[in-house]
Amino acid sequence: MFDGVSNFVNSTDRTFLFTLIVSVFFLVLNTFLMLYFVFKYNRKRHPKGKNIHGNVGLEITWTAIPTILVLILFWFGWQGYEEMVNVPEGAMPINVTAQMWKWSFQYENGRNTDTLYVPVNTPIKLTMHSNDVNHAFFIPAFRIKKDVYPNRERIAWFEAKKTGRYPIACAEYCGLNHSHMYSRIVVLDQKEFDKWNAEFEPKDTVKVNQMDN
Repeated sequence: MFDGVSNFVNSTDRTFLFTLIVSVFFLVLNTFLMLYFVFKYNRKRHPKGKNIHGNVGLEITWTAIPTILVLILFWFGWQGYEEMVNVPEGAMPINVTAQMWKWSFQYENGRNTDTLYVPVNTPIKLTMHSNDVNHAFFIPAFRIKKDVYPNRERIAWFEAKKTGRYPIACAEYCGLNHSHMYSRIVVLDQKEFDKWNAEFEPKDTVKVNQMDN
């Protein structure tokens, strides 16, 4: 957690950690209170039950606390949502195609790959669509997940902060070989990416060179 591999990691992990702490706290509190009341008000100690007519303070407390917690979680979620939907201007565009059962990536120069190569510290804009059924583009290390549908364009973006190789999966059951629908993202420094990108020669250029020869 909080490894800063992408721009979404810290905010997502912060929200998850807050939710986990609150959940564990109330799990322990409720378990303790349950055991305490079972012991204190068992039949041997209180053979005759007493009617309880309510407590205004308790009613306000157990209404106010969950409301506040829900509003805090909503605020965390809204902040993360705004960050994920607002693509920075000048982000590098890459088209992503999902199909049973692989991912394909197309760059501005026409290059197509089945592995996603990106430069570090550069905003990347993914324009995604599916050729067949519903899929979900998922990079666990980057905290990115976006459903991908046929006949509909979906947009996602990220900025990788560290070089390395990270798995890409499909997080939506899409058929028989869904579990094999894996790829990877390779984050390179800018010089390495430029070198990799320069290795590609568009088909039109190749045809022209062949005609000149």
